[in-house]
Amino acid sequence: MAKGAHSKADAVYGELKKAILTGALEPGSLIEKAELCEKFGVSRYPVSAAVSRLAYDQLVVVAPQHGSFVSRISLHDVRERLFIRSALEGEIAAEAARRMTRADKDALGANLKEAKAAVAANDRASFYATDVAFHQILTSRLTMARAGEVLDGLRVHLERVRRILMSPPGRIREVLAEHHAVVAAIEAGDAHAARDAMKRHLNVTGDLLETVARQRPGLFAA
Repeated sequence: MAKGAHSKADAVYGELKKAILTGALEPGSLIEKAELCEKFGVSRYPVSAAVSRLAYDQLVVVAPQHGSFVSRISLHDVRERLFIRSALEGEIAAEAARRMTRADKDALGANLKEAKAAVAANDRASFYATDVAFHQILTSRLTMARAGEVLDGLRVHLERVRRILMSPPGRIREVLAEHHAVVAAIEAGDAHAARDAMKRHLNVTGDLLETVARQRPGLFAA
């Protein structure tokens, strides 16, 4: 593939991936290649190359003779990844309560202030970014690079469902309150309370998943 074709395919891939992860293209949606060619001002080849990459990422399903569709979210995979996340992040929160420094705790406090501003503005995109940062602060400040890599890998696969689960009215405000509970336990140096607060936070996500799966079954693959 020529260099120009590479860059065009990369641009289409990036835009499509963003649309899928943010929910602008919902699971099950048909990917209209002709419309994409017109939108990006490219030939069919860069679009097909981008779709093939997304299929490799398991974000798109290519059905011969039928077209390409945004893949539905696997409930089994999400449940397993949430289980791993809860177990690992609960212990990380406990460890944070044991050994985070004042500067580390201040970083968490600054994150909560940013999140509060996003809630006040009802800015879901900004709030989502602060949510990701909140969990990353815990591993980075504790210099848990390997744990951070594991959690970042889980987040990539959970991003679509996490955005969906933050969409109900009032949910981002609830998430902020759950984060405050984790930080309060860390501030108190109470490892048991920090572990429990983090697990409660992530268990709410699991419960919401089951509710949304019942309400919007078309988004999910059993």
